[in-house]
This record gives sequence, structure tokens and C-alpha cells, in this order.
Amino acid sequence: MKFIDEARIEVIAGSGGNGCASFCREKFRPFGGPDGGDGGKGGSIWAIADRNVNTLVDYRYSKMHRAKDGESGRGSDCYGKGADDIYLRMPVGTLIIDEVNGDIIADMTEHGQTELLALGGEGGWGNIHFKTSTNRAPRQKTEGKEGMRRELRLELKVLADVGLLGMPNAGKSTFITAVSNAKPKIADYPFTTLHPNLGVVRVSHEKSFVIADIPGLIEGAAEGAGLGHQFLRHLQRTGLLLHIVDLAPFEDAADPVKEAKALVKELKKYDEALVDKPRWLVLNKLDVIPEAERAKRVKDFVKKFGFKGPVFEISALSHEGTQELVNAIYMHLEQVKHSEQRAEETQMTEEARGISSIDPDDPRFKILD
Repeated sequence: MKFIDEARIEVIAGSGGNGCASFCREKFRPFGGPDGGDGGKGGSIWAIADRNVNTLVDYRYSKMHRAKDGESGRGSDCYGKGADDIYLRMPVGTLIIDEVNGDIIADMTEHGQTELLALGGEGGWGNIHFKTSTNRAPRQKTEGKEGMRRELRLELKVLADVGLLGMPNAGKSTFITAVSNAKPKIADYPFTTLHPNLGVVRVSHEKSFVIADIPGLIEGAAEGAGLGHQFLRHLQRTGLLLHIVDLAPFEDAADPVKEAKALVKELKKYDEALVDKPRWLVLNKLDVIPEAERAKRVKDFVKKFGFKGPVFEISALSHEGTQELVNAIYMHLEQVKHSEQRAEETQMTEEARGISSIDPDDPRFKILD
């Protein structure tokens, strides 16, 4: 299936049915009074996150979604039937934005999460509601309210624990193939990867994490150059970035240090938060470098690049060093998870202490006799 991570749609909720102005005409009831029923409620449109949906391709070709109107009321106290709601299933990680004012309507981050996109109109009142002691034959009725109408932009940000970052042909697709169940296209030319690939990395039978590979970035990506600029948003949800660098480029004129610095610069232009994320340096393609030159080349690169974080040396093609990197990633993710859990528990404890520290002598909490 073709990966689609952005779409524009229009949602139109149903309008409410009109109320009815009617009077009872039964035999032996000459003054039966008003009996006009209310109109039914228009159908609303909801979004529901579904982990079984992986792309927005359905919304690329189906742009308008309209709910039915509610039925109008009728005589004999018959109320109009309300219209059924419509549920639009979207991938987990979809961001729903109002196209007119740019407001974020919903961020679908959990399976089963349901958010209202367009509210259906309320049904109108029949004349039965306007009966009073002084107005026994009301002819008033109200019309149903119009349903909400919205133009929306859907953006899919894949939910992954780890994101791969690198220039074209750095070996990202080879790496994700080596460590996960993903099978992206691999070739010896730039921009082989045309859409993000997700892979599940299994450390053991019960231990795993998700890794995302996006198309390679080039200088000027933040302004729209190349392909990767379309998918930089997918790195915003990841907890760890792996900056993969090709230490043995095909072109002798290519400078790995210059390319690595240019890539970090593009990240900063796109989103400052991406630069602040935990980022590890992964030096790839060591299998094509003579063993006698590896240590010096790695040392020179790290020194010129000025990188202070963790550095890993691998060969994605021969799987050299990949298992050590996978184990380190999993340990890091577990530490972050435990830290967040401890912080949450601490916050709950402090809130509980705040509730229990109420002064019984405070006049605001005195019980009146």
C-alpha cells in the first residue's frame, strides 16, 4: 500500500430536523391541543484512532465526509429520528488541524482514542413545547440547527521509539533491515527510500522497540530541498535519534564531517526541539575501511565533528556491532521509561500530601452547626 502521511478533507455534520406545528384532530377531542413533535438530531462526525490502519491513503481519494440530517418532527407527538454518527478511522499518530485557523483539533496518540470533528445540529422544537395556560393553541415551531462544517488537514506522525537520521546512502535502510523485520528497498543510489519505514526490533521474546527510517536529508531540507523535508515531522515523536554517518562515501570529494554538520543545521532550522533530543552517533560502513585505518578515521571524525554523546561503530551490511547498539538502545529506552514512571509517582505523592495537609483550623473548612 502506498504510504500517505498527509491529506485534506472536509467534514459536514448533519443538520437537525425541523420541529412540527400540528394539532390533535381525533374524534371526540375537539380541543385536543398541540401535538407537534421535535426534529431529530443531525449526525456528528468523529475520528477514532485505529492501530490497524497505517496510512492516510483512504483520505487522499475520499475528501468529503457528510453525515445525514435528522428527520423532521410529525404530528401525534411523533419525534423525528436522529441520524447516525460517522466514525472516521485514522492511524495512531494522526494530527488533526483546522485548515482555516490552524488550530490543533486532536492528536490521536492512543488506540481507540475518539475525538469529535463536527457536531451535528440539534433538532427543532415542535409546537407542543410552546403550550401555556394563556396560549393553548401555539403555532410556533423552530427549525433544526445547521450541522458544523470544517476543512481539516490530517498529518501522520509515526509513533516510533527511535528515529534514523542521515544523508542519502548513509546506510539507514540497510541498518533497519539488519536489526528489524522491515524490508525497505535498498540500492546504491541516493533517495532509494521514498517514504518512512517502520520496523519492530526484538531484543528478546518479550523485549522490543519500534524504529523509523525516513528518506535521507540534504542541505536545504528545512526549506524544502530533497525528499526528507516532507517527513521531518516523523522524528518529532521519537525518543532517541540515531545519526548514521557513512565513513566511506563513494565520492572521494564528499566530506562526512561537513555533511554531518549540515544535517544538524537543517534539524535546527526545522525544529529546535529535534536538536535537543537525545542523539547518538552511529558510524557506518566500517567493513570497507581497512582495520588499520578504522581507529584513526573514527577518532578524527569525532574530533572534527565535535560530538560529545555516545558513539557506535558498526557495519550494517555485515551486522558488525549492530547487536551491541540494539542492546544499548533498549537499555536507554527502559531507563527513560522508569524515570518517567518515578516522576509521575512523585507528582502523585506530592498531590496527595497537598490534599492531606489541609489545616483543620482553617475557617474555610469549618463545619457549621
